Amino acid sequence: MPRRDDISTIMVLGSGPIVIGQAGEFDYSGTQGARALREEGYRVVLVNSNPATIMTDPSVADRTYVEPLDVESVEAIIELERPDALLPTLGGQTALNLAMDLSAAGVLERFGVELIGADVAAIRRAEDREVFRDTMAAAGLAVPENRVVSDMEAGRRAVAELGLPVILRPGFTLGGEGGGAAHTPEEFESMLEKALAASPISQVLIDRSLVGWAEIELEVVRDTADNAVIVCSIENIDPMGVHTGDSVTVAPVMTLTDPELQRLRDAAIAVIRAVGVSTGGANVQFALDRASGEMVVIEMNPRVSRSSALASKATGFPIAKIAARLAVGYTLDELPNEITGVTPASFEPSLDYVAVKIPRFAFEKVPGASSELTTHMKSVGEVLALGRTFGEAFGKAMSGRELDVRPRTPRDGAEALEILRTPSWDRYDVILWALANGVGEEAVREATHIDPWFLSQLGALAAARTAVGGSLDALDATALRTARRAGVVDRDIAVATGATELQVGERRRALGVRPTYHAVDTCAAEFEALTPYYYAGFEETIAPRSSSSARAPTGSGRGSSSTTAASTPPRRSATSAMRR
Repeated sequence: MPRRDDISTIMVLGSGPIVIGQAGEFDYSGTQGARALREEGYRVVLVNSNPATIMTDPSVADRTYVEPLDVESVEAIIELERPDALLPTLGGQTALNLAMDLSAAGVLERFGVELIGADVAAIRRAEDREVFRDTMAAAGLAVPENRVVSDMEAGRRAVAELGLPVILRPGFTLGGEGGGAAHTPEEFESMLEKALAASPISQVLIDRSLVGWAEIELEVVRDTADNAVIVCSIENIDPMGVHTGDSVTVAPVMTLTDPELQRLRDAAIAVIRAVGVSTGGANVQFALDRASGEMVVIEMNPRVSRSSALASKATGFPIAKIAARLAVGYTLDELPNEITGVTPASFEPSLDYVAVKIPRFAFEKVPGASSELTTHMKSVGEVLALGRTFGEAFGKAMSGRELDVRPRTPRDGAEALEILRTPSWDRYDVILWALANGVGEEAVREATHIDPWFLSQLGALAAARTAVGGSLDALDATALRTARRAGVVDRDIAVATGATELQVGERRRALGVRPTYHAVDTCAAEFEALTPYYYAGFEETIAPRSSSSARAPTGSGRGSSSTTAASTPPRRSATSAMRR
């Protein structure tokens, strides 16, 4: 269907100041969306209280207001600008909550402003914990056994019925603010008091603890014609109990079987339909018990989220830009894939590489703060790295954290395991140390509940770091290329050999071991990519494929389009690239 011509001015809400749990990803998404709407000929009025963003650059919108994100300020702007519609799904939880407040105050009705992207009913079905639980039940989808409470006494009754430990999830909050896992009655009482205070509607969902289950996220986009695509599947390496923003995540999923992945895919589409998000993106989170196969829906964000920004960069699929256009009437099959130029946005992305996200923390800047990772997000940023294999992407991401403090070095294996039993910011540094110093993968699994496949990959990375020890001069081209492909960066080699990073780089280049570049084209080289961007690997170089060829030569397997390197696919499950 064509774009809507019954609206001309659209207000876009930003996310306000950068805080823990809400950083530059919403600036990224809001800027994309606002520009897309202007390209479609709409007048865009943007409101954001944070001037230190690209979103508030004068070139992004027709009118920009740097004003408080509250009902009084935005009502005054609406009265002045008279927008026809309000798009609240690009500014994170802040914008979503403000849209709900504007609706409750009667502002939108009084000035005839239509909510687009997600209406009030859809937002409530997703954000109100009790309504969401009932919505999932009506759709035939399982949720964790839980209780919804609004006061301390109801909380005490709930925990008596559920038993400890439990997970607390306040309603209408960002990054799990005010939530966490309670293991003792005293801890529960203290946490519930904070959770009730954190929720704008004084509502807390108390879940039966699923600590140790696998956590999977799917990014879904749906249009008004009920077309739905899974843009990206994201697997949390950390199991349930750590907020996904604080967890190391990987895309596409690595360890699920095809039936498991297809169950999640079908369930994610059922969730977005049941909630009623009909013109945009949503993030759906699941917990999966690997032993029994039991799957439950944890929550759903009816908006472009932090994970949406991650998925956009990991796949090349511009979720915010597409979501903005869907909100004004387009359907997925009418929008072009801006990377290929020949496929529509209804084609699901397929990856021939691995993306790994590792969070960055700054506990040293907050003296007295607990560094234990829970369901309340604490990271202040993240590193996203792409590689030909999981190990390569993981090693690159670890090296890109730009740490201001050194990770802990355990005295022995016993201390390492004791550290690993409590999730913390340097957990993976300690895991790599443990695996390199004789601690078995099974012992690490028991301490962390991390899937054995990931531990085997981390063990291979630890072994590759050990293998480059000794003299730098003893490492030939094969050894250096093998190390880099395994995820060992020049800095790691310098530490292992006693050389400087500069010396390692000079020797590597002198031996002809240089990066090769591969396209992020959303389609695993099935179609010619017109506007790709690239990531670096260390493949054996070959002659580049002709730019006039739309597909890899018959019998060659999938290659990386517009690349200067062989495209050996990364190790992954049979379904880690989404199939159409």
